[in-house]
Amino acid sequence: MAQARLLSPVSFESTTALSAFDIACWDIAGKHFGVPIHQLIGGNFRNSVRVYANGWYDRCVTPEQFGTRARRFADMGYTALKFDPFGSDYDTIDKMGIERAYERVKAVRDATGGRVDLLIEHHGRFDPNSAIRVARRLREFDPLFMEEPVHPDNLEGLRKYRQATDVRVALGERILTKEQAAYVVSNNLTDYLQIDITNIGGVTVARKVAAIAEAYGVELAFHNAFGPVQNAVTIQVDATIPNFLVQESFYDCFPEWKRQLVKDQPKVENGHIRVPTRPGLGVEVDEKVLEEHRAEGQEYFNPDEPVWVVKDTWKD
Repeated sequence: MAQARLLSPVSFESTTALSAFDIACWDIAGKHFGVPIHQLIGGNFRNSVRVYANGWYDRCVTPEQFGTRARRFADMGYTALKFDPFGSDYDTIDKMGIERAYERVKAVRDATGGRVDLLIEHHGRFDPNSAIRVARRLREFDPLFMEEPVHPDNLEGLRKYRQATDVRVALGERILTKEQAAYVVSNNLTDYLQIDITNIGGVTVARKVAAIAEAYGVELAFHNAFGPVQNAVTIQVDATIPNFLVQESFYDCFPEWKRQLVKDQPKVENGHIRVPTRPGLGVEVDEKVLEEHRAEGQEYFNPDEPVWVVKDTWKD
């Protein structure tokens, strides 16, 4: 019964299309009235948003590599880092695999001197028993959250994980409707919700989900992995919700072509992004760069994209 409640006939294609339309409408309205989106949807609670770095551990395999790269990003001012320390392990993970993950997480903690929050990405790929063993081994690092610790369609497994561990859980990038979000938070299946504004139905639905989550004391940490337009609209919504936690950012790991897709992209400074005050999204798409990277018939895969963005197998 629980499984059926979360699954629905909607698809990523339909909700993503709706999201694009909704975001475009808010951008048009903001430009028409000469105000940023956050002013149209209630005003801002904050002028800047705290971000965590993702994408920073590209091609890191050894603990030393993880530690060196983590120190670099902490020195850039980031106060939170998310990373996947599990390498090629999938579904199950043996004692050796857990120890490899442990050493990588320890290296990040030690290299940053405890200055940053650690966010452990599981990519929704473990069975409950394996995920529980991982949680018990990594618990000493007090991670801010464990992201998608079990397969996303295994809700009973997630319940088992919640009952057997005391680590904080984050999930939600695969949630496509406010009804699915309501089910997850009302059943205490997560501590933090990570819906994606470009999949959930745009600004309009994202605000509704944030309000539902607030009623259950759940904070928002929006998924934000696709590009600069998504980044811009997500920051606009971050500014307006009282139950904001922290924002994912790939900004310093985007390939240069992706960073050039928009003008006036807000930069990460000291682990925060200032909320843009220009009309609409606060950025302008560079049509010339967009045309240069136009893809016909299918998404364009850039070979320089970080390995976890375009990933056909779980490999280091």
